[in-house]
Amino acid sequence: MACAAARSPADQDRFICIYPAYLNNKKTIAEGRRIPINKAVENPTATEIQDVCSAVGLNAFLEKNKMYSREWNRDVQYRGRVRVQLKQEDGSLCLVQFPSRKSVMLYVAEMIPKLKTRTQKTGGADPSLQQGEGSKKGKGKKKK
Repeated sequence: MACAAARSPADQDRFICIYPAYLNNKKTIAEGRRIPINKAVENPTATEIQDVCSAVGLNAFLEKNKMYSREWNRDVQYRGRVRVQLKQEDGSLCLVQFPSRKSVMLYVAEMIPKLKTRTQKTGGADPSLQQGEGSKKGKGKKKK
Protein backbone atom coordinates (compact mmCIF):
# COMPACT_ATOMS: atom_id res chain seq x y z
CA MET A 1 0.00 0.00 0.00
CA ALA A 2 2.84 2.40 0.73
CA CYS A 3 4.05 2.19 -2.88
CA ALA A 4 0.64 3.07 -4.30
CA ALA A 5 0.30 6.08 -2.00
CA ALA A 6 3.75 7.36 -2.97
CA ARG A 7 2.90 7.54 -6.69
CA SER A 8 1.43 10.79 -7.96
CA PRO A 9 -2.02 10.88 -9.60
CA ALA A 10 -0.29 12.67 -12.48
CA ASP A 11 1.82 9.60 -13.33
CA GLN A 12 0.74 8.13 -16.66
CA ASP A 13 0.29 4.68 -15.16
CA ARG A 14 -2.28 6.19 -12.77
CA PHE A 15 -4.48 7.55 -15.60
CA ILE A 16 -7.82 5.76 -16.08
CA CYS A 17 -8.18 3.37 -19.02
CA ILE A 18 -11.09 3.48 -21.42
CA TYR A 19 -11.48 0.60 -23.86
CA PRO A 20 -13.92 0.90 -26.80
CA ALA A 21 -15.82 -2.13 -25.44
CA TYR A 22 -16.88 -0.06 -22.41
CA LEU A 23 -18.96 2.19 -24.70
CA ASN A 24 -20.12 -0.31 -27.35
CA ASN A 25 -23.89 -0.84 -27.57
CA LYS A 26 -23.30 -4.13 -29.42
CA LYS A 27 -21.78 -5.62 -26.24
CA THR A 28 -23.53 -6.96 -23.17
CA ILE A 29 -22.44 -6.11 -19.65
CA ALA A 30 -20.80 -9.55 -19.47
CA GLU A 31 -18.82 -8.71 -22.62
CA GLY A 32 -17.54 -5.50 -21.07
CA ARG A 33 -20.02 -2.66 -21.59
CA ARG A 34 -19.95 -0.32 -18.60
CA ILE A 35 -22.60 2.28 -19.42
CA PRO A 36 -26.35 1.91 -20.07
CA ILE A 37 -27.14 0.53 -23.52
CA ASN A 38 -29.34 3.53 -24.41
CA LYS A 39 -26.34 5.84 -23.91
CA ALA A 40 -23.78 3.56 -25.59
CA VAL A 41 -22.43 4.01 -29.14
CA GLU A 42 -22.25 1.59 -32.04
CA ASN A 43 -18.69 0.27 -32.45
CA PRO A 44 -16.60 3.17 -31.10
CA THR A 45 -12.86 3.19 -31.79
CA ALA A 46 -10.02 4.15 -29.48
CA THR A 47 -9.08 7.00 -31.84
CA GLU A 48 -12.59 8.48 -31.56
CA ILE A 49 -12.41 8.27 -27.76
CA GLN A 50 -9.06 10.06 -27.75
CA ASP A 51 -10.34 12.77 -30.13
CA VAL A 52 -13.32 13.55 -27.88
CA CYS A 53 -11.20 13.60 -24.69
CA SER A 54 -8.55 15.85 -26.22
CA ALA A 55 -11.17 18.22 -27.66
CA VAL A 56 -12.74 18.83 -24.24
CA GLY A 57 -9.34 19.53 -22.68
CA LEU A 58 -8.50 16.27 -20.94
CA ASN A 59 -4.96 14.93 -21.04
CA ALA A 60 -5.45 11.69 -23.01
CA PHE A 61 -3.17 9.44 -25.02
CA LEU A 62 -3.79 6.42 -27.20
CA GLU A 63 -2.18 3.02 -26.70
CA LYS A 64 -2.78 1.37 -30.10
CA ASN A 65 -1.60 -2.17 -29.46
CA LYS A 66 -3.43 -2.80 -26.20
CA MET A 67 -6.35 -5.24 -26.23
CA TYR A 68 -9.31 -5.55 -23.91
CA SER A 69 -9.11 -8.95 -22.23
CA ARG A 70 -12.76 -9.86 -22.94
CA GLU A 71 -12.52 -8.87 -26.63
CA TRP A 72 -12.54 -12.06 -28.72
CA ASN A 73 -12.14 -10.26 -32.06
CA ARG A 74 -8.48 -9.46 -32.78
CA ASP A 75 -9.14 -7.06 -35.69
CA VAL A 76 -7.37 -3.70 -35.76
CA GLN A 77 -10.75 -1.99 -35.42
CA TYR A 78 -11.18 -3.39 -31.89
CA ARG A 79 -7.64 -2.71 -30.69
CA GLY A 80 -6.44 0.12 -28.54
CA ARG A 81 -7.24 1.87 -25.32
CA VAL A 82 -7.14 5.46 -24.18
CA ARG A 83 -5.56 6.59 -20.92
CA VAL A 84 -7.10 9.75 -19.45
CA GLN A 85 -5.82 11.91 -16.61
CA LEU A 86 -8.54 12.71 -14.07
CA LYS A 87 -6.45 14.15 -11.23
CA GLN A 88 -3.54 16.57 -11.11
CA GLU A 89 -0.29 16.26 -9.12
CA ASP A 90 -1.88 17.62 -5.93
CA GLY A 91 -4.91 15.30 -6.18
CA SER A 92 -7.40 17.90 -7.42
CA LEU A 93 -9.56 17.20 -10.46
CA CYS A 94 -8.25 18.25 -13.89
CA LEU A 95 -11.75 19.26 -15.00
CA VAL A 96 -14.56 19.73 -12.47
CA GLN A 97 -17.17 18.28 -14.86
CA PHE A 98 -15.36 14.88 -14.79
CA PRO A 99 -15.15 13.71 -11.16
CA SER A 100 -15.21 9.99 -12.04
CA ARG A 101 -14.36 7.55 -14.79
CA LYS A 102 -18.08 6.94 -15.42
CA SER A 103 -18.67 10.66 -16.07
CA VAL A 104 -15.90 10.60 -18.69
CA MET A 105 -17.33 7.48 -20.36
CA LEU A 106 -20.85 8.93 -20.51
CA TYR A 107 -19.57 12.21 -21.98
CA VAL A 108 -17.46 10.42 -24.60
CA ALA A 109 -20.39 8.17 -25.60
CA GLU A 110 -22.58 11.26 -25.99
CA MET A 111 -20.04 13.10 -28.16
CA ILE A 112 -18.80 10.32 -30.50
CA PRO A 113 -21.95 10.37 -32.72
CA LYS A 114 -21.38 14.12 -33.22
CA LEU A 115 -17.86 13.66 -34.63
CA LYS A 116 -17.35 14.71 -38.26
CA THR A 117 -16.16 11.23 -39.20
CA ARG A 118 -19.47 9.78 -37.93
CA THR A 119 -21.76 12.41 -39.45
CA GLN A 120 -20.12 12.24 -42.91
CA LYS A 121 -20.48 8.46 -43.12
CA THR A 122 -24.27 8.70 -42.84
CA GLY A 123 -24.61 11.10 -45.80
CA GLY A 124 -27.35 10.52 -48.38
CA ALA A 125 -24.96 9.98 -51.30
CA ASP A 126 -23.00 7.08 -49.79
CA PRO A 127 -25.81 4.48 -49.62
CA SER A 128 -26.80 5.14 -53.25
CA LEU A 129 -23.21 4.59 -54.38
CA GLN A 130 -23.04 1.35 -52.45
CA GLN A 131 -26.28 0.14 -53.99
CA GLY A 132 -24.99 0.98 -57.47
CA GLU A 133 -21.81 -0.97 -56.87
CA GLY A 134 -23.83 -3.88 -55.55
CA SER A 135 -25.99 -4.04 -58.65
CA LYS A 136 -22.91 -4.09 -60.91
CA LYS A 137 -21.51 -7.03 -58.96
CA GLY A 138 -24.85 -8.81 -59.16
CA LYS A 139 -24.98 -8.88 -63.01
CA GLY A 140 -22.68 -11.89 -63.12
CA LYS A 141 -21.14 -11.51 -66.59
CA LYS A 142 -18.38 -14.02 -65.76
CA LYS A 143 -20.85 -16.83 -65.00
CA LYS A 144 -21.81 -17.34 -68.67
